[in-house]
Amino acid sequence: MNTLGYVVMLVGATFCFLGGLGILRMPDVYNRIQAGTKAVTLGSIAVLLGVGILKPDWWPKLVVLGGFIQLTSPVGSSAIARALLRAGVKPWQKQSNGESGS
Repeated sequence: MNTLGYVVMLVGATFCFLGGLGILRMPDVYNRIQAGTKAVTLGSIAVLLGVGILKPDWWPKLVVLGGFIQLTSPVGSSAIARALLRAGVKPWQKQSNGESGS
C-alpha cells in the first residue's frame, strides 16, 4: 500500500510541476491562470489522495482540504480573469504574419 501512496503522490507532484511550467511558458495571463489552476488543482488532489493512502487516519482532514481546494481554486481564477478583462487586459492573439503579439 505504501508504494501506491508514493506513486499517487509522485503523479500529483508531476502535475504541480507541469502547472508551474505552464505558468512560465504560456504567452498571456489568461493562459497562465488556466495552466496553473487546472494542473495544480489536480496535482494537489492527487498529493492529498497519496497522503490519505499512506495515513488512513487523516482522511477527514484531507477531504476537507480537498474540498477547499476544489471550491476556491476555480472561483479565484475566474475572479482574477474577470478583473483582468475589466481592467482592459487583452487576450493574446497570434499575428497573421507569423509573429506573436500581445
